[in-house]
Amino acid sequence: MRRRWMAAAAITFASVLGLSACGGGGGDTAGGQPSGGKQQVEVFSWWTGPGEADGLQAMRQIFEQQNPGQTFFDAAVAGGSGDKAKALLASKLQADTPPDTFQGHAGAELQGYIKAGDLEELNFLYDELKLQDVFPSQLIEQISVDGKIYSVPVNIHRSNVLWFNPAVLKEAGVAGAPKSIEEFLTALEKVKATGKIPLSIGSEWTAVHLLESVLLGSLGTDAYNALFLPGADWNSAGVTKALEDFKKIMSYAGDPQDDWQPAAKQVADGEAAFNVMGDWAYGYFHNPPEGGLGKTSKTDFDWAPSPGTEGTYLWLSDSFTLPKGAKNRDGAVAWLKVAASKEGQDAFNPKKGSIPARKDADQALYTDYLADALKDWSADKLAGSIQHGVAVNQPWLAEINTQVGLFLGTQDVAALQKGLADAAAANAQ
Repeated sequence: MRRRWMAAAAITFASVLGLSACGGGGGDTAGGQPSGGKQQVEVFSWWTGPGEADGLQAMRQIFEQQNPGQTFFDAAVAGGSGDKAKALLASKLQADTPPDTFQGHAGAELQGYIKAGDLEELNFLYDELKLQDVFPSQLIEQISVDGKIYSVPVNIHRSNVLWFNPAVLKEAGVAGAPKSIEEFLTALEKVKATGKIPLSIGSEWTAVHLLESVLLGSLGTDAYNALFLPGADWNSAGVTKALEDFKKIMSYAGDPQDDWQPAAKQVADGEAAFNVMGDWAYGYFHNPPEGGLGKTSKTDFDWAPSPGTEGTYLWLSDSFTLPKGAKNRDGAVAWLKVAASKEGQDAFNPKKGSIPARKDADQALYTDYLADALKDWSADKLAGSIQHGVAVNQPWLAEINTQVGLFLGTQDVAALQKGLADAAAANAQ
């Protein structure tokens, strides 16, 4: 396994060396400059894959219809959970050349930008659009610091989703989605005996994504949430067991793929049984072939809460910000208004595979998996994602990623636990 992850890491490092914006809006620009007398709005994100890019395009169309004097420049950077995009963004902010607006996960991820003075507060926009009335209070709390709000959430995603292929499970004699970690391990072993891949996995960040679901499933909601409070005990026996569970589960993983999409595709194509990935995978599975895989739910793919986590929504939210020093501030504010709007969120989320951040969205648009997500969001306990910026800030997440990366080579649970405990002690506030 160590050689497999080293090869995958080499691909990742090579892509970082070649880091650049995708420029999906290049048809409206010449050399990065606006054309036709329009003002260019540089929208920076990591939405380049099927489903997510389609959702962004749907919001872009609304933006350009409502703002004929503006042209949208898609400065998206490809790569999984946004790690490459965040690296490029850091260099742009360091050079005082911010994009007009950039994507960020609601929660602790934004704290570094706020403390560095990189973001304008958006209370004026919330007052103008009366957003306090249409966004859930717990979401507003996560994107506020000392009463000031710094981003506009576009959606709610669920991290703890187990995607599976019903035919592969049937062939292996697995009756349905496993509900506990122990049932999951039994199911993985049965699939292994068939010669199919028990668990598909992507690049290293997808291992951290898996880890957060295993921690939640092994520890339970209250103990998981307590890990991110000051004085949390990452050296506990409960964490040790969770990490041992993670090691056992990872032993059933197939060869690491370049990113989450090819790993998910292995499930949809019947090559693998299971994949733990956020619900953005639904848009990829479900959307027509020009923007996804065009697969049929409950036949080609199915879903359940990741093992041990039923009744808890491990959540994250994509949002957009207003950087200080944006060249086209008015255009950025116009984009934020679209991102905050009922029309914008209802155009974006069904394609992205997420539910709206707004409470007044058109529920008729959210069917199949998304109907389940809307129901669970309103009823489940909540826990914040690690990999996707709710529970930990960026320095803390970077150290977690480092420790998991080392573990993938060494398989040393004790060293992983010590590294995670040290990271918590250095970063918990």
